[in-house]
Order: sequence, then C-alpha cells, then structure tokens
Amino acid sequence: MADGQLPDFVLRDVELSARTTLALPGRATLLAEITAADQLAQLAGSGGPRRCILGDGSNVVLSGDFDGLLLHMAISGRELIGEDDQAWYVRAGAGENWHQLVTWTLEQGWPGLENLAWIPGTVGAAPIQNIGAYGLEVADRFLSLEACDMLTGKTRRLDRAACRFAYRDSVFKQQGWHLDGRLAITRVTFRLPKAWQALTGYADLAAELARQQIARPSAREIAAAVIAVRSRKLPDPAVLPNAGSFFHNPVVDAAVGERLASAYPKVPRYLQADGRVKLAAGWLIEQSGWKGRDLGRVGMYEKQALVLVNRGGARGEEVVALMKAVQADVRERFGIELFPEPVFL
Repeated sequence: MADGQLPDFVLRDVELSARTTLALPGRATLLAEITAADQLAQLAGSGGPRRCILGDGSNVVLSGDFDGLLLHMAISGRELIGEDDQAWYVRAGAGENWHQLVTWTLEQGWPGLENLAWIPGTVGAAPIQNIGAYGLEVADRFLSLEACDMLTGKTRRLDRAACRFAYRDSVFKQQGWHLDGRLAITRVTFRLPKAWQALTGYADLAAELARQQIARPSAREIAAAVIAVRSRKLPDPAVLPNAGSFFHNPVVDAAVGERLASAYPKVPRYLQADGRVKLAAGWLIEQSGWKGRDLGRVGMYEKQALVLVNRGGARGEEVVALMKAVQADVRERFGIELFPEPVFL
C-alpha cells in the first residue's frame, strides 16, 4: 500500500483519545475503518507503514502518536451457524461489542458466556487476550476464528489448538501479531454446550447470588449477578477513563503461594489445574498502599485497586510512571512481579 494511493476508508491524521477508554492523547498517521474482510486484502502486502490492530480501545495505553496504520476492526454481524446434540455454534464479526454478544446469546436461550458479561471490548479482541472472569475463559467456549494474513491478503482459519491459549494469553500475543498487524481477526466462532452447568464458585459471584437469595441460578441470573458485581467495582470509562483491570493476576509456583499464605493468611489464592497458584493482583496492590492513591493525574481506583484511572488530562508517560511505581512496591513487599494487561502503543 503506497501512500498517495489510499482507499477511501483510510483516514489521515486521526485523533485517538476518543477511541481508547483511557482517553490518553495521541494521533495516528493513518487509520482504516474495517467494516468488511475484503478491505483488509486491499491493505495487505509486505511494504507500507507500520500496522497495528485496534478494537474499541478498552485495553490500550497510548504512549503518544502512532506513526503508521491502525486497522480499526468494525466488522459486524452475529448468527447461529449450526447446532447438534452437544452444542450451539455462534459466529460473530470482530467488531461486535462483546457484552452485547453475551446478552444476545442469552436472549436466544444459548447459555455459556454468562460469566463473561460486562467485559469491555470487542469480539475480535476476546481471543487475543483470552478474556476471562469468575472461573471461565474465552478459550473454554472457543471453536475457531478467521483472520486475514496482512502479508498475503489470504484468509487463515485457526482452531483452539492453533491459538495456543493460556492465562490472558494467546498465539497473537506470543507472536506479537496484535502489535505488528500480521493477522487481523475478522470473525470468531464459539461453541456453547447444551449440557450447561452453572459456574458460581468465585466468592464475589457466590456472595451476590446469596444476597439475591438465588440458590439455583439460571444463566441469565448469573449474568445479572456478574454485572452487579462488576458495576460496583469498576468505573464507567465514559465517566472516569480507565482500561479495566490493569495488571494480570500473577500465577506462582505452589511453594511461593505457601510462603505468602504463611506470611499473609488472608491473601486470596486460587489453585490452578497445573498445581500452581493464582494470586489476586488487586489485593497485593491494596496491601502495598495504592488503593485510591494517585500519582499526578492518574491513580489506582478507590473501589478496586486493580484498575488504573485517568483523573483528567493524563498522558501516556504518567500511566507508565504509575505502573512502575506500583510494580516496585508490590515487588518490594511481596517479592511478586506484576505485569500489565493492556497493549502499549
């Protein structure tokens, strides 16, 4: 794609603050509004400017201006493409709003995604991050995806094994494809099992269902409880800009988990299938004195220490400074390394 021969869906010099939920300033030299997969083929090739994928910007930290081409994935559409005795198979465009997809599937009577309600972002971003909450990950309901190879313009299909899912991780992050724009996800297909079982083991979710006196919740009741819990903890980005949970919950060896439990009996711990232990990053941050504490124009949210918020007018370098300060204090107190969830541009 040579500059000067740009398709009409490619915009020049685009302000990005309104396109990311942290509302940090920055401009993109070029931005393509992708509403159909065939547009990507027009932009494919080994030459041209640096590329990167952008969804709704809910997991992005702008470090400043982006000198390159942002591919804003806005492909819509959702449909039931088939069913059998075991499952319903639902396909959605990469630009579909994630929470709206969850709501739609429940309205159709197809449970399975309810624990992932109220997570910001798009369908295309969900497998990249392998989003998860309350005992469920996208990988648990994922069947396959289609993506455009931006070097060749050809469509590739990746199944669950090819995506190499791990905790908040996938082959897209492992290979850096979300940053270099090598593969642009266009559609994702989910497998929603008909032998549905409620997942209510997480303490916050169980407590909310108990508060509502629901002993045997339906999928829609679980979704409503998830929304209630998340709404109390997480600020609305339209009111207080943020990128949701800013740090991964660290997963440590069993011996490290035992050491921490001995020193701090109240530390939340979650045993993993491989014997390791997942720790609550928000608890570590709170115990390190950062809950509700600001550093200049950014801070850790007063209702949930895991959420980094923009108090107004912040820049990317201020986010980085706060991130490093929190990491340093958690490392000094607990000997645990925290890693950020958002993508840095």
